[in-house]
Amino acid sequence: MTRPLLVRYPTLASRLPCTELGEFPTPIHRAARFGAAIGLDRVYVKRDDLSGPVYGGNKVRKLEFLLGKALHDGRGEVLTFGFAGSNHALATAIYAKQVGLRSISTLLPQPLSHALRRNLLMGLYSGAELHHYPSRLAATFGTLYQLARHRLTRGAWPQIIPAGGSSPLGIMGIVNAVIELDEQIRAGQMPPPDRIYTAVGSMGTAVGLLIGLALTGCESNVVCVRVIDTHMANPAALERLYTRTVAYMRQANAAIPDLSIPRDRLEWRDDYFGERYALYTPEGVKAVRTLDDTEGIRLDGTYAGKALAALIGDARRGALDGQTVLFWNTYNARRFWESMPSIDYHALPRTLHRYFEEPVQPLDT
Repeated sequence: MTRPLLVRYPTLASRLPCTELGEFPTPIHRAARFGAAIGLDRVYVKRDDLSGPVYGGNKVRKLEFLLGKALHDGRGEVLTFGFAGSNHALATAIYAKQVGLRSISTLLPQPLSHALRRNLLMGLYSGAELHHYPSRLAATFGTLYQLARHRLTRGAWPQIIPAGGSSPLGIMGIVNAVIELDEQIRAGQMPPPDRIYTAVGSMGTAVGLLIGLALTGCESNVVCVRVIDTHMANPAALERLYTRTVAYMRQANAAIPDLSIPRDRLEWRDDYFGERYALYTPEGVKAVRTLDDTEGIRLDGTYAGKALAALIGDARRGALDGQTVLFWNTYNARRFWESMPSIDYHALPRTLHRYFEEPVQPLDT
C-alpha cells in the first residue's frame, strides 16, 4: 500500500481497507499570475481537482477507504446522499462502477446550474440508481424503502456512505492528503502555508486537514468557508466530527495521539455563503473567473468558488500580507462530459426532468 498515511502508520493499513482509485500525489501549483492579480506574493493551489483520471476532486480520496470497506465486507451495492447536482454522488457512482459495485443515490432539491445537469447525466451513464425527493423527511422514508427493497431483491443490505463521504473512515483520505502535502513541503515544492482555505459542506475535508496538520506538526490555520446551511455545518458539529474521527483512528492504532481540536488554528467563515446552498454569488462567480483567466484552473460556484472568494477578500483587505497561502481545490477539473455520449434526460426519473426544463440560475453563465 503506497498511501503515505498507511506507510507512516502501518497498523492502520491492516485495519482500514483501502482500494487505490486516484492519481496521487496531486500537484502543488504556484499561482503567480493569480497572486499578482489579488496582491499576494505567495499563493499556491493544491490540485486535488486532478485526483482521478476520469473524475477528480476531494471525494476520490474519501472513496478509496469507503469503497475499500464495501469491497472488504462483500457488499454489492453502496447507497449515498446528496443534493441533485451532488459531486459526491457522482464520484461515488463513477468509482463504484469502476470497482464492480452498484450505486444508489438519494438526492434533494437545489438551485439549477449547468453543472447539475452534467452531473445527473453522468450519474445515469455511470449506472447509478437515482432517487429524488422533495424534502429531507421524504428522503428518509424513501431511503428506508430502498434499503429494504434492495435487501429483499439482492439478498444483502447496501453499504451506506454518508453525505459527502464524511465519516471517520472517509476522512482518512483527507488525513492522508495532508501527510502527502507534508512530504511535498519537505521536498521543497512550497513553504509551509500560514493559511489553508477550503470550502466546508459536510466538513470532512476541514476535519481531515486539521487532524493531518496536527499529526505532521504543521502550524497552519485552516480557513473553513461555509457553503451549506448552518444547521448542517457549524463549529460545534465540526468539533464533534473531529473528536469522533480521532477516536476512530486511535481505536485502529493506539500510537495515534489523543488530539483535541486546535481552536486557535480554526477560522470559521459564514460571510461568503450567500442566500442559500448552491445559489451562486457575485463574489464567487468573480473569483471563479479570476482564477480561470489567470491560471486556467476552473472552479464551481457552489463550493470552491465561494471559498476562493473569501481568500480574495482577505487578500484585498490586507489580512494576508506577507503570508504563504494555500487554496485547497476540492473541485473536479476533468471535463468528463466531452467524452460522454449524448443522453436524453427523459431517461432520468421523472422527478429530475424539471432540472432540464427550467432556466438555470441567473449567475450561471
